[in-house]
Amino acid sequence: MPKKKPKIKLESLPPRERQVLDTVYRIGEGGVAEVLAALADPPGYSAVRAMLNILVQKGFLEYRREKTRYLYRPVVPQSEAPQSLLRNLLETFFVGKPTAAVAALLDVAAPDFSDEDYREMEQMIRNAQHAGGQHAGKENR
Repeated sequence: MPKKKPKIKLESLPPRERQVLDTVYRIGEGGVAEVLAALADPPGYSAVRAMLNILVQKGFLEYRREKTRYLYRPVVPQSEAPQSLLRNLLETFFVGKPTAAVAALLDVAAPDFSDEDYREMEQMIRNAQHAGGQHAGKENR
């Protein structure tokens, strides 16, 4: 059975709900107490429980019952989450321009890159250029 998609976009979540969702991704699955313990600067227990339920209603989380408690886990697999987060990051901080994001990454991380890192990135760029030909109609940026 295919997974349901969230009812709203990840970008539209309020910061606290986003923090709770990020925490559930980090721990994988957990009850209110585990999420509360893993949050930096946590609100109260009831607030976390309410946000978990809101995230279920919005389609980001699902839950299962284990004896007397509910365990929450993300609906979208963690392997698919980075693309959504990166799209949000690009739109929010780099006005949708991937080159601006790459430039910022190079400014911050270039001293830590090895020659192998640069070779891998060059290969990724070549692969993306070749794959780009398959996406006719996509605007060049």
